[in-house]
Amino acid sequence: MTEVTIEEAKSILENKIERTVITCDGEKLTKQEKIKNKTYLLGTDGLGRDLFIRIVYGARISLLVGLFAAFINFVVGVFYGAIAGYCGGTVDNIMMRIIDVLDSIPMTLYVILIMVVVGPGISSIIIALGLTFWVKMARIVRGQVLTLKQQEFVKAAIVTGADTKRIIVKHLIPNMMGPIMVNMAMQIPSAIFNEAFLSFVGLGISAPMASWGTLCNDALAGIYVYPYQMVYPAIAISVTILTFNLLSDGLRDAFDPKQRK
Repeated sequence: MTEVTIEEAKSILENKIERTVITCDGEKLTKQEKIKNKTYLLGTDGLGRDLFIRIVYGARISLLVGLFAAFINFVVGVFYGAIAGYCGGTVDNIMMRIIDVLDSIPMTLYVILIMVVVGPGISSIIIALGLTFWVKMARIVRGQVLTLKQQEFVKAAIVTGADTKRIIVKHLIPNMMGPIMVNMAMQIPSAIFNEAFLSFVGLGISAPMASWGTLCNDALAGIYVYPYQMVYPAIAISVTILTFNLLSDGLRDAFDPKQRK
């Protein structure tokens, strides 16, 4: 490597002498152009990995968590709330107190405790969602059952000798599908946001797996230099949550014509 003295540096700066000249066929090249890399549509992350592919991969994780929360809502929340509301009395009081205890503990604490046993990863988030997300659904279904079990068709089923299981499955749940579907659609974006938040703070998905929360966390260090690494995952989260919110509004209007404007 050649050394430049102070006198040479002053001469270069004052006379604007070019130390390096790029030529082609004897002609000096001075034109500058910006070339877009079409291989990576959204650019790359700090390790040179395709950001678009990682966002798509992260969508699988986030949607898996959201759909699992909806499944737990339907399987556990609906039947738990229906049994509590239909049986009433002491059974209802005991089951609702259990719900109050579960709902009083923050989900973040659930995740921390589960991580100690299971370890960090998507399994911890899924178990935490399975313990907490059905509580709201159970309360909604219980309120609906308390109203519907006083209707004539339920009393007629009791008179004809139908057992509790048949009344809940064949008569009560089909008449509550409107509120159930709306609540399920609203819980999916909530689960997606919770997964992204937990992954962002380091309690969720760990490397090398990618989720929208971990992508935002990885981009935090270079947000002032490469802001697109944070912007694109944030847009994916916002668009997905907005889509499911609009879906829940549409389902609410479809199942309840009084809500239409």
